[in-house]
Amino acid sequence: MTQADSALQAGPLGLRTSAPALEGRAFGRLWQAFMTARVAIAVTLLLVHASMYALSRVPAMAWVAVLCTAYLGVTLAERLSAGPAQRGPSFSEHWIFTTIVDVLMFSVLELLQVGSISYTPLYALPVLLSSVLGSLRLAVATAASVTLLLLFNAWRLGLNNSADLTPQFFQAGLTGAAVFMLALLVNQLAVRLAHEQQLAQRSEMAEQLQRRVNELVIETLGDGVLVVDANGVVRVANPTARRLLGPGECAPDTPFDLGAETGWSALHALAALTFERDANQRLDLKIHHAPENARTLHVQTRLTAAPANAGENLCVMFLQDLREMEARLRTEKLAALGRMSTAVAHEIRNPLAAIAQANELLDEDLLDPAHKRLSLMVRENAQRLGKIVDEVLDIARVKSEPDGSFFARVRLDEAIRSMCDEWAQQTGRAQRVQLELGASDLNVSFDPDHLRRVLINLLDNAVRHSHPGLGSIRVQSSISHAGRGILTVWNAGERLEMTVQQRLFEPFFSSQSRSSGLGLYICRELCERHQAVISYQRALRSAMGGDSEEGNEFSVAFRSERAPASATTALQAELY
Repeated sequence: MTQADSALQAGPLGLRTSAPALEGRAFGRLWQAFMTARVAIAVTLLLVHASMYALSRVPAMAWVAVLCTAYLGVTLAERLSAGPAQRGPSFSEHWIFTTIVDVLMFSVLELLQVGSISYTPLYALPVLLSSVLGSLRLAVATAASVTLLLLFNAWRLGLNNSADLTPQFFQAGLTGAAVFMLALLVNQLAVRLAHEQQLAQRSEMAEQLQRRVNELVIETLGDGVLVVDANGVVRVANPTARRLLGPGECAPDTPFDLGAETGWSALHALAALTFERDANQRLDLKIHHAPENARTLHVQTRLTAAPANAGENLCVMFLQDLREMEARLRTEKLAALGRMSTAVAHEIRNPLAAIAQANELLDEDLLDPAHKRLSLMVRENAQRLGKIVDEVLDIARVKSEPDGSFFARVRLDEAIRSMCDEWAQQTGRAQRVQLELGASDLNVSFDPDHLRRVLINLLDNAVRHSHPGLGSIRVQSSISHAGRGILTVWNAGERLEMTVQQRLFEPFFSSQSRSSGLGLYICRELCERHQAVISYQRALRSAMGGDSEEGNEFSVAFRSERAPASATTALQAELY
């Protein structure tokens, strides 16, 4: 429970708070009204008695004027310095400056009976004050004290006049009964007001909480959300919608006119159609950011009543980028295809091993060279199928392995040199590979076996797409300005088509018929697992004769364990 809720439950009297903290609250305004009324009554009493003294010069009136001056000072001090807070004990020090002071002041004026003025109606002020801003016990106590003072005054007047006391006592008793009824009724109304104010505050807090939750949900939605009125003015736009409305910059701050930009004309027309037909709409349309740049969106509209004005409708537009939808669909298809491929690979492995073993046994008894060639074809194709099966199963193993942050550090240059030597001995292509290592003192966080698979896949890919010749494949290591290790594998070859470049790292995609299309995909998966980045670009390298030669280059940027002292630029300033 908040402090404001406690104050509402306990009541407004007790510990004092500053007046600004109570602005806008019902009891704060009532307190200020009562304190202002006390000051006004004190000023009126002072003016009346000062005027009477100035006209009659009676000494008793001078004392009354002095008393009214003191009362004015007390009420002014109370009005300027104090304020209501929680409801405390029925009789606290707070009431010395409020109810008791008022009752005593009006009683003294009534006892003095200066002139023919009756001060009995002034008792209504302390009774109302205690009933509205105090507890029921305090309200009854105030009414009882006023009644007793009225009865005492009636008895005193009867003794002075030596007359029948019945009319005076009857009048005082009737007035006291009215005071009690006033105190009870007003107190019940005040309690009801406090309860309603508490409910209103709780409702307001619940509304604010719900609004914040709604804003958080809208802000984090992957789909764009626009709230548009009948005039085409966007009142709410989440970050996704602002990104979809602009190519590089977000849309202006809300509210903004949806018809202000020509590229948004289709959205503006769809919103107008929704209001015109008073029905929800669904449509695929284009947002034109520039003459050569357009984005296709899937838009759904919903009509809802605006909370601020029940007679006004708002149109909520949900925007989805079709490219992102297609990408998610493609990812789901690839995931399903990967699961199916893994299952098929497991089923193929055992029969394939049996075929390879049977071919080896058969080859031992073959003497005819033609039969030997057929056996060799079976062996080569079985090995090719075995490699495809291993690559398909590698995908499942990559998905199930732990995060790369738990792997040990690897000295980059030593690992690259040993892996390249091993690959060159196995493939017999040592003359085609040229090493340029420049990160001898750098360690990177990468599993050695995974690094070997990445480098060998890149070397195999370079062999397939490079021209034969000395130094047609170059493996280079370096340190970027941000202190990260960079591994590049370059090969002299033809430029890849743009469609091929866009799908290089997709599974089962290859520009050659005898490739499974899983090598680069596995490289990307392993790099992402180790918080590394793999990329492709067309790059120039110096040829053996000194001339520059253009080729295809794959780069891997590692997460380094330590950065050199000279690394002062940010990660965004890296090579790619």
